[in-house]
Amino acid sequence: MPTRTRFTTWRPLAAAVITLLVAAFLTPAAAHGAPRESRPVYSYADAVREAVWVDTGLDADGDGRTDRVAADVVRPREPAAQGRKVPVIMDASPYYSCCGRGNEGQLKTYDAAGNVVQMPLFYDNYFVPRGYAVVGVDLAGTGRSDGCEDVGGRFEVQSAKAVVDWLNGRAKAYTTRTGSTTTRASWTDGTTGMIGKSWDGTIANAVAATGVRGLRTIVPISAISSWYDYYFAQGAPLYDSGPDALADYVTSPDARARCAAVQRRLVDDAPRTGDRTPLWTERDYVKDARKVRASVFLVHGLQDLNVRTKHLGQWWDALAKNGVERKIWLSQTGHVDPFDFRRAHWVDTLHRWFDHELLGYDNGIDREPMADVERHPDQWVTSKVWPPHGTRTATLRPTAGDRPGVGSLGLRKSKGSATFTDDPRLDETDWAARIDTPTPDKAGFVTEALTRDLRLAGSSKVTVTATPTTATAHLSAVLVDLGPDTVRDYAAAGEGVTTLADRTCWGESTAGDSACFKETRARTVDVGATVVSRGWADLGTYADPGKGVPLTPGRAYTITLDLAATDHVVPAGHRLALIVAGTDKDLIDPPADTPTLTVDLSRTSVRVPFVGGAKAFAAATTGSRPPATASQAAPPAGAGAPRGDLRIP
Repeated sequence: MPTRTRFTTWRPLAAAVITLLVAAFLTPAAAHGAPRESRPVYSYADAVREAVWVDTGLDADGDGRTDRVAADVVRPREPAAQGRKVPVIMDASPYYSCCGRGNEGQLKTYDAAGNVVQMPLFYDNYFVPRGYAVVGVDLAGTGRSDGCEDVGGRFEVQSAKAVVDWLNGRAKAYTTRTGSTTTRASWTDGTTGMIGKSWDGTIANAVAATGVRGLRTIVPISAISSWYDYYFAQGAPLYDSGPDALADYVTSPDARARCAAVQRRLVDDAPRTGDRTPLWTERDYVKDARKVRASVFLVHGLQDLNVRTKHLGQWWDALAKNGVERKIWLSQTGHVDPFDFRRAHWVDTLHRWFDHELLGYDNGIDREPMADVERHPDQWVTSKVWPPHGTRTATLRPTAGDRPGVGSLGLRKSKGSATFTDDPRLDETDWAARIDTPTPDKAGFVTEALTRDLRLAGSSKVTVTATPTTATAHLSAVLVDLGPDTVRDYAAAGEGVTTLADRTCWGESTAGDSACFKETRARTVDVGATVVSRGWADLGTYADPGKGVPLTPGRAYTITLDLAATDHVVPAGHRLALIVAGTDKDLIDPPADTPTLTVDLSRTSVRVPFVGGAKAFAAATTGSRPPATASQAAPPAGAGAPRGDLRIP
């Protein structure tokens, strides 16, 4: 696939031709009058509401007939009467009937004829009057769809892709679930954008990774890019359940009776050992980033401990490597939709994004900064590109201090060792709170107080050489900003937002579908330290990240941990810390044993992407130039709540 420059516009053919004619033949005054924004000129109350069942071409439940997936459509009536076709905004979800969408848990509701009355979220209320169709798809095995829910696998992805194919005239759809009367999407030009939070956004990633034609843009919010990395971190289990639990949670009652074989495969082919099996390879969308044709507007909370930011980092870098046009928002929240932390600006930006990507309007959004980052609660900064120009990887090395478990972090090579014993009762906040106190549960390494601000942007890696005393051991590594701050309280209910009683309205309402939603405000907390990035691994995967083996006590092993992507400024006066420890309570499960690990510091380091690289780190810590041995690499590609037993993406 050829490399594209950022924000290359894919316009519908008719729109592109009109643009050329305007440029070639019209006066400057007339050209200046070209549309830059879709306006609410169509009736939402009179919108067409219909249901179709699209043939997926698969028979997941083995009943001898191909499965049909339910798609509910809300579209403006007037364009079709005028012979005009409209683009589509599509949200494919497993949650429409079982669990609800959005901060208020909205479900689809239907009239006596089976047509949708309430479509969850504001998309239909706002965009249908502006000339878009909104399509809500029940994923395979959920809601009113046939088939079996296989959690990011072939059946699920095809159930959403088939709808894009139908919108582009490449698949059949029927007016009923079992009937023979077909229906065509003659009202659309096939231009489609997919959007959704969490599982819905994950499906947008997955469908884009098929390379399906007609999908022009996706807006994945807090979305998974590889299902293995949702359940495991380099072999260390993140949850005490597997994809079978999620499938059972969302599968419709009638599908559950037919899908026992699919459910069994989700158990048998996803072992709790953390081995990367073919099931996980099928559900890895990062490897297929080269197929992506759609532009991507990615949104993620930097403190999302459900769908951790490793998902955004590896997806973003893969898209950048393959020349996909991108835009990104990064908030201080946990697993939260931007409608609930930056509502007015989000609706306006999303409107302009869809106008540009689906209608081809030249509204300037492609010339604006690529990244918006929440630096403090409700305080945002922008970057022309992300990671910013000048971001370089610096290699920092830990050095043993005078007190056991308390050392320094800098650019110079070090010697010595540090020893800690896994304590599953403690977590990253416990370690950070006692960073200056020798404790047996962690090894901590800290810079001097910074003399100037230091910005991290992107993904880090920590290489550790450790000798365990047992046959099993898990490792955690975290980067911490040590110093007082006021941040969004991502560990509390709401994950950084508080829901209020007052409502604001975004679009038009009907008796059955209100466009008015409860407002929110930032929920903040004063802290003495902020965890910037974290990563985990089973030391038994030292040789192969896809397969763990028993360890030999007393033998040294070297492993590199991937730390989650971040964008964070450590301010002057604060310190930056690296902590290496065992089980991170509530974020990974403990190993079978209780190991003590001795870390060889001469073979341990952390590679951190700083804006300004090693020179910026040296200037912020010593005011001097970095030593000749400091590593400085090329720029990266593209220059919480506690989890409990189960988190639903």
